[in-house]
Amino acid sequence: MTTVHVFAHFDDEYCGLPLIAERAAAGEDQLFLYVADYASPALAQRRFAETQNLLAHLGVDRAKVIHVGRGTGAVDGGVFRALPAAYAVLEAALTAAGPADRFVTLAWEGGHMDHDMCALMTAELAKACGNPPIETISLYTGPGLGGPFFHGAWPLAQNGPVRKIALSPLGWLRWMAAVRFFPSQIKTWLGLWPAMFWSYAWRGFGVQRLDPARVRERPHPGPLFYERMFKVPYADVRAAADAFLTGRP
Repeated sequence: MTTVHVFAHFDDEYCGLPLIAERAAAGEDQLFLYVADYASPALAQRRFAETQNLLAHLGVDRAKVIHVGRGTGAVDGGVFRALPAAYAVLEAALTAAGPADRFVTLAWEGGHMDHDMCALMTAELAKACGNPPIETISLYTGPGLGGPFFHGAWPLAQNGPVRKIALSPLGWLRWMAAVRFFPSQIKTWLGLWPAMFWSYAWRGFGVQRLDPARVRERPHPGPLFYERMFKVPYADVRAAADAFLTGRP
């Protein structure tokens, strides 16, 4: 059995560590594919090393952690502008690795445009593989909020039922402490880490199954977080996604 994780950025995997541990305990092979490219090669290498170190700490072979997006032009924050190139390298990596029995990716939730594009491309990859299940991880989203405010790890009701994954007290502590593997992202985690674990404290950790039809819908009514925070209109992302999907089998 092989689980293929499709993530945008180095450190996205941190938000899914209980699922990664569950798959490892089940004896599944795991392959990690990272889509976003970076304007600075030095930053890309530093962040890639942080992710490799975390996953190696969990027992994942470093050779199974691949930056497929390097050199594609699918830059951080602009994956939607380079979907054909990003998808081509994902497809090539999957062809080289062999068929996936399941996929894990980021939720279609309007939090970050790169995250949503991972959901969209994974839906297409799964279709080409005979539709194995896709489970998604919620990172952050913003329905009902304004300005820079967001919900951390808040699965959208529109994305369907949540499958809970139980953790022991020690498991929670280890997960919380694993943020230390990302020193280059201290500013990001100062905001996201407390919001994540506040949500987990009363909701628990869970994942959702991706219905491929969801990636053709607006993530939720009202302004999306990435529209407010990153000033990227949903209309622009939607147009790029539709252009990519047009003509695909």
